Amino acid sequence: MGLVIAFWLLAIVVILAALAVVLLRNVFRAALALILCFLAVAGIFITLSADFLAAVQVLIYVGAIAILIILGIMLTREVQRGSLSNRLRIPAFIVAALFLGLVTFALVNTQWQIASVPPQAPTTSALGAMLFGRGGLILAVEIAPILLLVAILGAIVLVREK
Repeated sequence: MGLVIAFWLLAIVVILAALAVVLLRNVFRAALALILCFLAVAGIFITLSADFLAAVQVLIYVGAIAILIILGIMLTREVQRGSLSNRLRIPAFIVAALFLGLVTFALVNTQWQIASVPPQAPTTSALGAMLFGRGGLILAVEIAPILLLVAILGAIVLVREK
């Protein structure tokens, strides 16, 4: 029962944080709401016994993507103004409403199969063996941070005052 309550509380936090990302005019605060949304999604993964997905969510999205977004915002001038209004606001709202209707229709009309017992064995050790074991994908894991570092340094060089 406690996991169900935690799931629904985290789902509400995800929805509110996502709305804050869209509705806040301050870009920096919207980025902080995005980080909260990512953390709440990781919490939902934990309640669903997907420990590896929760760890990846925190490491990649919160630890890398969100920090990169905040660094980009801090390097940008005139952040406090927020996004300017444009003429595509109404068509974007129509497309978003149609997409919401389509997703709601799909959710309501799908026959969901619910497992009575969540998986008891953690999946992290098996996935770790595939990643770091013989013939694993560790090279890609090592190259990705180097590419992110190069992108950050390139952004700093481009924005630097002369």
